[in-house]
Amino acid sequence: MELSPVDTRDAPEIERAVTVFARSGNSGLIVTPSPVASRHRELITALAVRHKLPAVYAFRFYVAAGGLISYGPDTIDQYRRAAAYVDRILKGEKPADLPVQAPTKYELVINLKTAKALGLTIPPTLLARADEVIE
Repeated sequence: MELSPVDTRDAPEIERAVTVFARSGNSGLIVTPSPVASRHRELITALAVRHKLPAVYAFRFYVAAGGLISYGPDTIDQYRRAAAYVDRILKGEKPADLPVQAPTKYELVINLKTAKALGLTIPPTLLARADEVIE
């Protein structure tokens, strides 16, 4: 396995990079969280399907936009936990004294429509572990 990082800043760069990457054959994408990727999620997911590239994303909203699979922190849980921090600060605790917390809840989301478009069969054991399956 070979890792090929691609840094993009806008839609034309994303399109060029994914097209070139897809030509290498036997490839897949891991889309890491970034403001650029979030802003262009529909483009990225559409390009992945068009070029038959299986892709894994960090957040559910990519899968809702047509991505194949996401595995990452549950953002709703993160906001809920942040609210507890705000409460502690409003009650007088110093923000610098509060511990940094890592996510404690992760979610796996799978889009079966995208899997079918890519010609992939998702194993039943993986589907059983998914928190959400989009059909």
